[in-house]
Amino acid sequence: MRVASFAELARTRAHLDVDDVTWLQLLQADWQIIADLSFADLLMWLRDADDSGFWCAAQIRPTTGPTAYVDDVVGTFVEAGTRPLLEEAWSQRRTAREGDPEWRDEVPVRIEAIPVVREGRVIAVIGRHTNLLGVRTPSRLELSYLQSAAELTQIIATGHFPSTGQRSDHADSPRVGDGFLRVDPQGRVVYASPNAQSVYRRLGLSGDLHGQKLPDLVRDLVPARRRPDEETLSAVLGGRAHRDVEIGTDEAALIVRSIPLRPEGRHTGALVLVRDVTDLRRRDRELVTKDATIREIHHRVKNNLQTVAALLRLQARRMDSEDAKAALEEAVRRVGSIAIVHETLSQAVEEIVDFDEVADRLGSMVTEVSGLTGRVVVRRDGAFGSLASETANALAMVLTELMQNAVEHGFADLAADGGGSVVVEATRDSERLTVAVDDDGRGLPPGFDLDGSTNLGLSIVRTLVESELGGRLTIAGRDSVSGTRVVIDLPV
Repeated sequence: MRVASFAELARTRAHLDVDDVTWLQLLQADWQIIADLSFADLLMWLRDADDSGFWCAAQIRPTTGPTAYVDDVVGTFVEAGTRPLLEEAWSQRRTAREGDPEWRDEVPVRIEAIPVVREGRVIAVIGRHTNLLGVRTPSRLELSYLQSAAELTQIIATGHFPSTGQRSDHADSPRVGDGFLRVDPQGRVVYASPNAQSVYRRLGLSGDLHGQKLPDLVRDLVPARRRPDEETLSAVLGGRAHRDVEIGTDEAALIVRSIPLRPEGRHTGALVLVRDVTDLRRRDRELVTKDATIREIHHRVKNNLQTVAALLRLQARRMDSEDAKAALEEAVRRVGSIAIVHETLSQAVEEIVDFDEVADRLGSMVTEVSGLTGRVVVRRDGAFGSLASETANALAMVLTELMQNAVEHGFADLAADGGGSVVVEATRDSERLTVAVDDDGRGLPPGFDLDGSTNLGLSIVRTLVESELGGRLTIAGRDSVSGTRVVIDLPV
């Protein structure tokens, strides 16, 4: 049975409005930090709209300690009166704590209920569940974690957390275990975890972080070109702005994230998380270099193919035999279709081709080479979508041959004032791509048999469709109208 999503529970069971849901989603974006600082599981409970109980809408486990819940409880409903702590936190708008632990699967669990307040209203309750088997005499690090967690939950209960725009700017934003610091209202470090100390060593710090003012320290260690503007530097590293910044030297890079603490409406300092992203940035640079190299290769292949096409075109002009000229022009067209794919790849970030653009350019090329621009119209219906480069190359050749055959044979005896059309129709679902090429020309010759055809273009098409693309090819006359219909069906 499918478990309802957070948004579904909030909308259908709790009847929360859009702003309330957004508030809770912002809180969820950061509650891994609270779970890690608390060494506890967090459950988000939404009150049913008819006050009959609470729904568990979200859950997260700590990465710093053992979980209190082996199984997920999202989607669970508890009836009113069965969880007194939830009722107490909701009605009294304060954190409620259980005196004795609750035993769950032979594990003692301490439970607290924290009201989530927005604009003076309780809109949810967070259950904090601590596995007491993992509790030991706390170290200074653990005491700092727990103190920060207590202040954050107090801010949640007063409606000042989360704050507007506090989502991280970085996908690799630091977690508690990456490096943890507490700073006072002046931005001076009062505690730094060993990991945080190691991170700043990478920047060149030789002494201890304790007692350092973070903004001043970064100004000393990081060149101006590798750090944010002075206002941002002072606000974030001084613990007054809830956001993150990236700083570094030529040898190291780190992300610093600040969460101001105002448990009673007064700024008492900040929680600062740091993460060493030196290796990540090095890999990013390598990937950028690799992508640029691949695009340059495609660009050079495209240039080389265009040179080959130009040489073939030059050779065709010097031929006396019309058959030889026609053969060379066909070769020019085939080389040109491959060049268009490589030109598209040279501008793409990945080895993926937007084939709609390629198909449109191939249609223009075919009518131009055939000298029928303005008389035969080639148009596309539907969308091919994005295709892998290997598929795109083969399909470009196939499509070029089919459109050229339609123009060359379907309209070979076109009157001087006549016209015609070729329609390329693409239909795609999650598994297959179907391409139909329709023309309103003179149709197939009498007795046409694809298996017995000696046409080079059709031989190329059949080989590519069946062997290279793993698809099927059918050619037939159009029902009740003149012309030809070619259908390709292939997996994607």
